[in-house]
Amino acid sequence: MSISQPSSVESDSSGARKRTLQGPFEAVRSILILQTKYIGDLVLASALANNLQIAYPDARIVFLCEARFASFLTAHGIAAETVAFKRASARGSVLQRGLELYRIVRELRRFAFDMTIDLVDSKTSHFIAMILNARIRVGYFPTERRLRRFERQSANVLAKPFGYGEAHFLYRYLSPLEALGVDLRVRFPSIQPQPVETARVLALLDKFGLRRNAFLVVHAGASFPGRRWQPERFAQVIDTISNETGLSAVLVGGPDEAEANDQIMARVKAPVVNLVGALSLETLLALLKEARLFLGNESGPMHIAAAAGTPVVGLFGLTNPIRWAPVGVPSVSLRPSMPCECVGGDQCRRTDPSKAFCVWRLEVDAVASAVRELLARTETASETAM
Repeated sequence: MSISQPSSVESDSSGARKRTLQGPFEAVRSILILQTKYIGDLVLASALANNLQIAYPDARIVFLCEARFASFLTAHGIAAETVAFKRASARGSVLQRGLELYRIVRELRRFAFDMTIDLVDSKTSHFIAMILNARIRVGYFPTERRLRRFERQSANVLAKPFGYGEAHFLYRYLSPLEALGVDLRVRFPSIQPQPVETARVLALLDKFGLRRNAFLVVHAGASFPGRRWQPERFAQVIDTISNETGLSAVLVGGPDEAEANDQIMARVKAPVVNLVGALSLETLLALLKEARLFLGNESGPMHIAAAAGTPVVGLFGLTNPIRWAPVGVPSVSLRPSMPCECVGGDQCRRTDPSKAFCVWRLEVDAVASAVRELLARTETASETAM
């Protein structure tokens, strides 16, 4: 199917031919964004959705995402609707995976999408885009995983792996705009809490005797063990900064991160409020909006904090901050020198960022210094906010 849009054809360094667009499409009424990854990826992809909504104000934007993130996307206007998938089913038996894929495709087809944008770039997402067969199908070229002989890229609009000459993963998710010829109006994610969630957070602050813009939010968890700094070191930094500044600390995280936070609570001497497992993502965003600073591992909450406009100190291991640092706010990203001198022993898989414990090499003094520096750098803005 051809695209009714002025375009030219050029060759890349491998000789493959691809279509380059000369202007934005018109008459786009429905757009599907396939983004089935983690909350941090969805936060970064929200900048893509924001730009698309500006370019196509009459279009309905739908996300395919994991079920637990669906309400966050719709509550904050990132998506008009979502189609949710269950990760457990997607990782189940062949029959379970097949049934889940059939359900998803059936639900998606009722939208009759004009445009699909495949941010996942996987075998499954290629298949979904092919089956939906929207008039405009955006995908990456070259694909992240080399296609086998019997596979094909169903996209008819080809985006660079990273757009605008940038290396951060944000620009992987913004690259489809460049391919579509859509102006980049909003460069960074910006997600504001709902008034009802702000009211809920203000009530929590009052309950625990905390003042707006006068506490740290600390997240000691992460999706993978290799990305988690030691709990006892978080406790030391909290004590150091609290003694020096008088700032209290609030611990956040999911129910499955309680163990690390229990270790912090057992060691810390400064005033700490433990809200681990007690907040929805919507309420977490509102809490982060009221915080003076976020301190935590490379994680989804780190990106939520940045999108809320809160200064961030992010702790990195093997993952490179050039790709995943917080964006759009004052921040400090700490990473030990590389190549890493292994401290994880048999636990480490030295080439896998999720299983390499390089973050353990960050020292307490370095992290405390980063918090001090960022507090000082953002002091004027903090006083204005109060």
